[in-house]
Amino acid sequence: MPETKLKIKIIGDSVLRKKAKPVTRVTDEHRQILSEMAKTMYDDSGIGLAGPQIGLCAQLIVVDIGEGLYKLVNPVITNKQGKQSIREGCLSVPGISIKVKRAKQVCVQALDENGKPIEIQARDLFACVLQHEIDHLKGKLIVDYATFLEKIKIKRKLAVLKAKEKTKLKL
Repeated sequence: MPETKLKIKIIGDSVLRKKAKPVTRVTDEHRQILSEMAKTMYDDSGIGLAGPQIGLCAQLIVVDIGEGLYKLVNPVITNKQGKQSIREGCLSVPGISIKVKRAKQVCVQALDENGKPIEIQARDLFACVLQHEIDHLKGKLIVDYATFLEKIKIKRKLAVLKAKEKTKLKL
């Protein structure tokens, strides 16, 4: 099967607001999708990517903050501790960054790409990225954390982005 680059869905696409469904059994197809998601994430200089961001309503995420790739199925945060505030960007919300308050440490339970249970203790940036990607599985985006004034500015930036996309499509 020839490998094709996945297309990242951009804010405004309804799939980004849908709750992803749990994967009942991890298959070869899921492993292939996780590998393609990782390639897409790296190609777009991201550090995390979730199923809905590629139009797939399945609880799949990939994360790599520079310490190794995690391919997770059905990730759930089981414990949170502390607080941190980090400026976040998102491949589905290009050109926008928002300071988001999140837990400083999290415990995440999931299945690995072979369907085996895995538990991850994460802190700092790694904890932030896991929370960000798990938000995507719930239909939540970083813009949901924005203040009222930030949302007004974001709306303007997104209007410019949409206009550029329409121009690209006409060419």
